[in-house]
Amino acid sequence: MSRHLFIAMALASTVAATACNAQPEVKVTTTTEAAAVPQAAPLTASGAPETLTLEAESETLQSAASVVRMDWVAEDGAKMFGTAGGDPAMNGLYSYIAFYGGPGDGWSVFMLGNFLDYTVLSSSAGRVDLDLHESTYNEASGEIGSRHRKVIVSWTVPAEDEAPTAITVTPAS
Repeated sequence: MSRHLFIAMALASTVAATACNAQPEVKVTTTTEAAAVPQAAPLTASGAPETLTLEAESETLQSAASVVRMDWVAEDGAKMFGTAGGDPAMNGLYSYIAFYGGPGDGWSVFMLGNFLDYTVLSSSAGRVDLDLHESTYNEASGEIGSRHRKVIVSWTVPAEDEAPTAITVTPAS
């Protein structure tokens, strides 16, 4: 198995089987945005180029490629990620939180919802506070609006190499 395929398959284990034909803007963030990286001088070739071949079509790789955002959110290894999908005019960021349960179990993934975007306000072991930005639809007028709402996502911190079996999402202010 090629190294690139192995890495893609490992990443794919974190996503639900969601594929999208749209070409989303890739946005990879962390809970603490890194300062702008200084630009280095362009590299100079020092050997013959290697031509890569297109990976075979696979649902696993399509799911991995659909990930457009990822945030490490807690000291206990939780991460949030979003996949592109749906109608971007009405949300379109399928948002999840995942916990690594060890080599035997892999990732436990919980869907938080379909939003325009989310902002991690704070995080700690067993908890992440979010500001959710989402589209709203008024059926009477046919108008699309938007709102922000805050939630607390919490879970019982499990033993090492275990994942939570449930999470809670509580409205917050």
